[in-house]
Amino acid sequence: MANEACDAGRVLVNDKPAKASLNVKTGDIIEIQFGTKSVKVEVLDVQETVKKDEAKELYRYL
Repeated sequence: MANEACDAGRVLVNDKPAKASLNVKTGDIIEIQFGTKSVKVEVLDVQETVKKDEAKELYRYL
């Protein structure tokens, strides 16, 4: 799903089109466009593994 969204140009990282293979880092701003809506988040931390219920602490909505 991420590959399709990136290939369609619906994922921006720091206002630039992103490829699915891009490694994000702390401070990056990710915007994902869904039809007429979009979601924008800031990456607060990047971890190799994380529990599902703790994942929400790694980003914040803008």
